[in-house]
Amino acid sequence: MDFDKIMQFNLNETASKAFQNSEVFENLKDFFAIQQLYNSAIKEIKTKLEILDDEFQVKYDHNPIHHMEYRLKSPKSIVEKLEKKNLNISTAAIKENLTDIAGVRVICNYIDDIDRIADLLTRQDDITLIRRRDYIAEPKENGYRSLHLIVSVPVFLAESTQKVPVEIQIRTIAMDFWASLEHELKYKAQDEISAELRLRLKNCAESITLLDAEMQSIYKDINSDRK
Repeated sequence: MDFDKIMQFNLNETASKAFQNSEVFENLKDFFAIQQLYNSAIKEIKTKLEILDDEFQVKYDHNPIHHMEYRLKSPKSIVEKLEKKNLNISTAAIKENLTDIAGVRVICNYIDDIDRIADLLTRQDDITLIRRRDYIAEPKENGYRSLHLIVSVPVFLAESTQKVPVEIQIRTIAMDFWASLEHELKYKAQDEISAELRLRLKNCAESITLLDAEMQSIYKDINSDRK
């Protein structure tokens, strides 16, 4: 196996040893095939969401999606997560136990757009909803808000069709702003944030919730006046 290629992914020493000791990665192509499969699933979801957004623009003169972001979990993160779950480092373990290798983040303009996009996507015939966690209706203790979906989407390969899970996070611009800064602050503080700062962050999240509601109300009033 060409371990130099693996090390280009900045694997730590533990992860590197895990690769070297695992039979399934004797053929490096197996791992690259996994990466390609999940990257293809991201493209499938991306295309579906872009089509929905384009249709709304034509029909309703409104784009529910402000922008989208994508990420493919790195080899290092995959290995670390398998190890954390006490699982073997194998392609079978990846497919059977990890549902967040492929990730899509959808940033919406208004809060009503979140459920609208989620419902339209999950109603499509070839999309299977695996899990839905609504952290908007029930925010996390720190104030985090977002709608999380795990869906499976078919990826059509040369010799087979495979259903691949994709994690989708759908949130407003304001929610994304809060989540991004909160993550950065936690990183800088090395996850040690005082109770006072945690309360301030939670208060900011609640303020952002009120802002989202007010912006949605203004948008509805403006559109009502135009009719």
